[in-house]
Amino acid sequence: MGIVLSAQQISRVYSTGSNQATVLNNVTLSLKSSQLTAITGRSGSGKTTLLNILSGMDHPTSGNVFHGNNALHSMNEDQLAVWRGRNVGMVFQFFQLIPTLSVLENLLLPMEFCNSVPVSMRRQRAQFLLEQMDISPCANRLPQLLSGGEQQRAAIARSLANDPAIIMADEPTGNLDSANSRQVIKLLSEMALAGKTVILVTHSPEVASAADRVVVLSDGSISSDTEAVA
Repeated sequence: MGIVLSAQQISRVYSTGSNQATVLNNVTLSLKSSQLTAITGRSGSGKTTLLNILSGMDHPTSGNVFHGNNALHSMNEDQLAVWRGRNVGMVFQFFQLIPTLSVLENLLLPMEFCNSVPVSMRRQRAQFLLEQMDISPCANRLPQLLSGGEQQRAAIARSLANDPAIIMADEPTGNLDSANSRQVIKLLSEMALAGKTVILVTHSPEVASAADRVVVLSDGSISSDTEAVA
């Protein structure tokens, strides 16, 4: 397992007028391929802020983030959008599927944005991903006609559209019942086994316990970092 993404001495400070709030404080973290890493901690500990910085959706106030030779902290918004489209698949708590598009069209959209899959192969790839998620009969339905578990599996399929090396999931089980939560964690674990770097933010100890590695944040700093014993 090689290091895919590296955060070095990351701090994030938000300023409102004369007030400053330090959300992350000198966080250093390396993420590996073929590993499911859970980032957990209490509400307000900095979990989502760290994920946003690792994905390039937010900038650190200080510190560096590298993906190979790519210095994310030095990129502008357009460069980050291109990098993220090619390298990162995002999964969210509330699915973020476009409601006016069918499930299949939701998968085709990121391929069109990034142009990383040949046009002639896009529909076939989308269908294949839906089959992997066991929701191929839902391909032509609008998202609101799916159950919560089906919508989250569709969102996971969409995250894989451009075959990114990195999958980031922000509370992906937070809106699901226990049976669907277990299914989603199983799917994310299978992605890690297939060689992807999977980063999961969760407040749930049960969900975190299924990960290969658990990083606990407390008041913006890493309080523990434990890998599962093989």
